[in-house]
Amino acid sequence: MSTYTRWEYLTVPLLIHATKQILDNYGEEGWELVQVVPGPNPESLVAYLKRPLSEG
Repeated sequence: MSTYTRWEYLTVPLLIHATKQILDNYGEEGWELVQVVPGPNPESLVAYLKRPLSEG
């Protein structure tokens, strides 16, 4: 039987002046950056993150 990784996902608004700090904070919690896309206004971005789903 093959096993596979189950993921949980999170979208996070990023402020342009604090992008590194925000991503570092989520990275410490085990989140991996998947993609960054433009946000709803020119001053923002949206990050898509994932991490393995905890079993149990």
